Amino acid sequence: MTKHIAPRRGLLGPRHAGHTLAADHLGALSLPVGDDGVIIGDDAEGRPQLIGFHRPAPYDVLLIGGLWTAQVLALRAAGTGARVAVETGRTQAWTTLAQAAGAGLECVSLHDVGRVPPTGATVGSPVVVVRDCGMRPPRGRVVSSPWQSVLTLLPYLSPVAPRLMRAATLVGVQRVSPAESEQIGRILGLARTESEALPTLADGVTLWVSGRERHWVMTSATDVEAGLLGTARRMD
Repeated sequence: MTKHIAPRRGLLGPRHAGHTLAADHLGALSLPVGDDGVIIGDDAEGRPQLIGFHRPAPYDVLLIGGLWTAQVLALRAAGTGARVAVETGRTQAWTTLAQAAGAGLECVSLHDVGRVPPTGATVGSPVVVVRDCGMRPPRGRVVSSPWQSVLTLLPYLSPVAPRLMRAATLVGVQRVSPAESEQIGRILGLARTESEALPTLADGVTLWVSGRERHWVMTSATDVEAGLLGTARRMD
């Protein structure tokens, strides 16, 4: 009797060997309590801040900032076991990262704009789609869904930015012009002091906004990230 196996659809994820631990080493283990996710940096008090990309509900993140920060987030998402699909019009800017991520495993895939295939995201194989599609990203075929989050990168404010800001669950803003900071402040309901600080932000600093929550976060590269991407920068 011949057994038929249905073809696999979507992006292939990394395959990891099993891990074992001697019984006398169990005391060295510790489990985080509270939120978990991708570490995006530290707040002003030096406390780690995280984004929980892996969710059972659609989750949209908008970053008005630099390519460097988006790439650090993509690398760290891949490091948590997610498959990362990058939709981009500048493949050359992502090629080195995709080749280096996952220690040879195909966990970061690159796709032309509008060409991201169905990913087959599940609780055991979550996906983060990074949309690096310029100032006017088209409405994507692949949208956020259970266990598939979408991170959209805008280098600056654009005509589509207000719509994306209102639709996103989480918005990150890096250094922008005074005129842009005023518009962003109105849309996100920022305090005047918060809006006025945006044009003065250092490279690597992001204001993350979700509803009434505000978090100023400094993202610093690890040695590996710095070797691959360089130091933090707002301009590409």
